[in-house]
Amino acid sequence: MKKFQAEIDVMPKKEILDPQGKAVTGSMKNLGLTEIQNVRIGKHISLEIEAADEETANIKVDTACKSLLANLIMESYTFSIKAV
Repeated sequence: MKKFQAEIDVMPKKEILDPQGKAVTGSMKNLGLTEIQNVRIGKHISLEIEAADEETANIKVDTACKSLLANLIMESYTFSIKAV
């Protein structure tokens, strides 16, 4: 078995309203940072996984994202894996 490190980003889908991102966008304007627009706020998840190979690790992380880490109705996700 090999160890892998996964870095996962979960974000609201583009068509879903992001109230937290909207509030932060408004706050940026209040701070005079009018150049910053359309803030979207999501979550970043880091985890370690033991697997026979990178392909198996990818499958396991993808399953974890689909089953638990992301709400696929409202969120999308991307991830990367590297050996540690």
